[in-house]
Amino acid sequence: MAVVISALLPVFLLIVLGFVLRRSLMRLDTQWHGLERLTYYVLFPTLLIQTLVKADLSHVPVAGVGGALLLSALAVSLLCLALWPILSRCNIDGPAFTSIFQGATRWQTYVALAVAGNLYGQNGLALASVAMVAIIPLVNVLSVWVLAHYASPEKQSVRAIVGTVVKNPLIWACAIGLTVNVTQIPLPKIWHEVAEALGRSSLGIGLLVTGAGLHLEGLLRPRLAASIAVFLKLALMPVLAIALALWFGITGSSLVIVAVCSAVPTSSSAYVMARQMGGDAPLLAQIITLQTILAAITMPIVIALVSKGS
Repeated sequence: MAVVISALLPVFLLIVLGFVLRRSLMRLDTQWHGLERLTYYVLFPTLLIQTLVKADLSHVPVAGVGGALLLSALAVSLLCLALWPILSRCNIDGPAFTSIFQGATRWQTYVALAVAGNLYGQNGLALASVAMVAIIPLVNVLSVWVLAHYASPEKQSVRAIVGTVVKNPLIWACAIGLTVNVTQIPLPKIWHEVAEALGRSSLGIGLLVTGAGLHLEGLLRPRLAASIAVFLKLALMPVLAIALALWFGITGSSLVIVAVCSAVPTSSSAYVMARQMGGDAPLLAQIITLQTILAAITMPIVIALVSKGS
């Protein structure tokens, strides 16, 4: 447990620092919006590409780790869609449903990569890179479709939905990094030096932005929709992912990384997508805040239990 906490503590301290800075030194929304866009469109995609380029996937159980995470994310996505008729009768409208969906299925990659690296170094990052390829394209495509179908007052065309997906920088980053890794295309030294510098800064800035986006208002009396999203993401998703990984024969550090990637809170970029596509952004802000705070408690427990069992 001490090792797990020492790996998680720097991550959550950076989130807390971002929360403090937003209310003291950097109070302007424009300051954080600029950092948010820089991270989303430049820093984080560079980190994804470089992590995948350097990952030694020959020594990683790609099918087991990727399959467990992909299937668990797909299962929770289908469960959310199946629950929609029930949720709609509980005064949960379309935009609120899209926030539940994003809150239950998306993952905070900054936290996952930081914890994986703190626990297992380069091997942890290689394992987490498999998770990125398995989860990021799937949940981004599904989130765009759900927002377009349930949040928009006017249904968007298939062409518009595809266009939104194609413009996603994280999907492109996964595709480029995986292609370079598989084809072994040599990259110049200057690329690696620049990418390493940008990648290191992306995790720190991303965690600060995550903290800055937290909203404590209404946490003592969370909405029903927020509670549902918290349960699905922090309780059901890890159970499904770990069970599937064990079924695939995954053990040791690989199983721990599956636990890490499935137990992290939802992505702060989901809030940006909700604002842009008509989702219930205030609800999603509450979901992200609740999950981030509770994950500081649930993640150490989940990781410690899996580490002990493996």
